[in-house]
Amino acid sequence: MTQKVAVLGTGKIGEALLSGMIRAGWAPTDLLVTARRPERAKELQERYGVTAVTNPEAAKSADTLILTVKPQDMGTLLDELAPHIPADRLVISGAAGIPTSFFEERLATGTPVVRVMTNTPALVDEAMSVISAGSHATEAHLAHAEEIFGAVGKTLRVPESQQDACTALSGSGPAYFFYLVEAMTDAGILLGLPRDKAHDLIVQSAIGAAVMLRDSGEHPVKLRENVTSPAGTTINAIRELENHGVRAALIAALEAARDRSRELASGNS
Repeated sequence: MTQKVAVLGTGKIGEALLSGMIRAGWAPTDLLVTARRPERAKELQERYGVTAVTNPEAAKSADTLILTVKPQDMGTLLDELAPHIPADRLVISGAAGIPTSFFEERLATGTPVVRVMTNTPALVDEAMSVISAGSHATEAHLAHAEEIFGAVGKTLRVPESQQDACTALSGSGPAYFFYLVEAMTDAGILLGLPRDKAHDLIVQSAIGAAVMLRDSGEHPVKLRENVTSPAGTTINAIRELENHGVRAALIAALEAARDRSRELASGNS
């Protein structure tokens, strides 16, 4: 039997997921979308050939509901959806910091909920999506979530107790790299390079380093040591990074992101 999937609150991440699913073989006729603005819903319908519906219509018609609204909007959305979601529907949440219990308390008893933390590289099919089961989700539900989010990158299952840490590492992770590229580009300008050339140098170096790290199987320390010659340029740069506490600052930053995810879970917006 054909399974219908609805993406609710289809912003950038929701659209990336929708587009990825279609490229992976989902039929547009089996996909439903909702959006806050009617013109946005019409745009998605015309662009992808999917069906734009209201939130209650999605809840009644879809076998799987993917909720991609912002955490602060999730309670309002659930109030609208709850009367219309049968207990056999799979609900997938993409909201940072909100535990599966939040949904289970508001939906029909026994409703399966899966929590997913993805990231913005979903826009280029290179997402890291971390998947956790709620108390009623089965292996089949997890596998279905993996199939959906596998259309836009890699997936990883973790216990829900580790979701806040994963949010800090991979959910927010791309922003740390963008921040680093921004700083290195400024350094390139200081050293006399035009901005566009500095940017190209750094971006390609980052891509190459990431592919090496992914494909070589080597520990990052080993890869760094391979570039660090005695009394060379790299070791002088590393010394400055250590003198300025960059390693400690990164660790503290990720702890702060983890703590904020926990605050969101406790309802502190």
